[in-house]
Amino acid sequence: MKLSTKHLLGIKDLLKEDIQLILSTATQFKEVLQRPVKKVPSLRDVTIVNLFYENSTRTRMSFELAERRLSADTLNFTASSSSAAKGETLLDTVNNILSMKVDMVVMRHSASGAPHFLAKYIPAAIVNAGDGINEHPTQALLDAFSMQEKLGTLEGVRVAIIGDIMHSRVALSNMYLLRKMGAEVMVVGPPTLIPKYIGEALGVKVTYNLQQALQWCDVANVLRIQLERQNQPLFSSLREYNLAYGIKQKMLDGLGKNIVIMHPGPINRGVEMDSEVADGPNSIILNQVENGVAVRMAVLYLLAGREG
Repeated sequence: MKLSTKHLLGIKDLLKEDIQLILSTATQFKEVLQRPVKKVPSLRDVTIVNLFYENSTRTRMSFELAERRLSADTLNFTASSSSAAKGETLLDTVNNILSMKVDMVVMRHSASGAPHFLAKYIPAAIVNAGDGINEHPTQALLDAFSMQEKLGTLEGVRVAIIGDIMHSRVALSNMYLLRKMGAEVMVVGPPTLIPKYIGEALGVKVTYNLQQALQWCDVANVLRIQLERQNQPLFSSLREYNLAYGIKQKMLDGLGKNIVIMHPGPINRGVEMDSEVADGPNSIILNQVENGVAVRMAVLYLLAGREG
């Protein structure tokens, strides 16, 4: 089987079959990562450039490791230390890189739609590693993979996405993916951080009450408060946010059931959740990090035209 698309620009454009293919291929690569020799020659003849116009630690390291595990040749580009800092346009930068015979571009950019723009003009396969407040498709895929691994299925699973919904590309990609795979979704947070028509537009439930959401859900995917994307104060203080929406172990103990705790990172401990929750038995946060490499290996492998 092959993907129906040449690029991974977002979950919105993927078919359910594409998602299933990526997740099943990731399962095979996770098995590879458990072996003493974790490297395979699958992409030995492929050159990939990591084009990061925005800061990143986990996503960038995860892609770099995935590329190395697949034996690809890689180039790393950081905007702040390149000609982009001197005013070179995005298209010029990429065309210069492509003249070096690059097959694939993994791109993070602060402008929503930047990967889609590139995909129109250049022949290489584009992987969106996060564009503005639009999408972060590989994060949603690794979240889905981690949920499926823990619960056995995504069909009928109730997922609460908690926090800064308005500024989160992770939230949007997760909503698209989970709805396509038959899960139920509820978004939770202060009214100022939830877009008004999101429930109707995306077929998700909306609540401003954390306790209600935790009682309802099987999985709580907790988002970081993105202060750097907020142009004005949207809640009174981080302390007030923690009092209303921070997850504490006492809350989980009082639910009368076990729920799965997730976070795409980085965690603001003491704001979105307490350390006891982040490091506790309900948390699969470190599994998400581990699964990220296998999922990104699957995406790169399939986009390079290899069959799953």
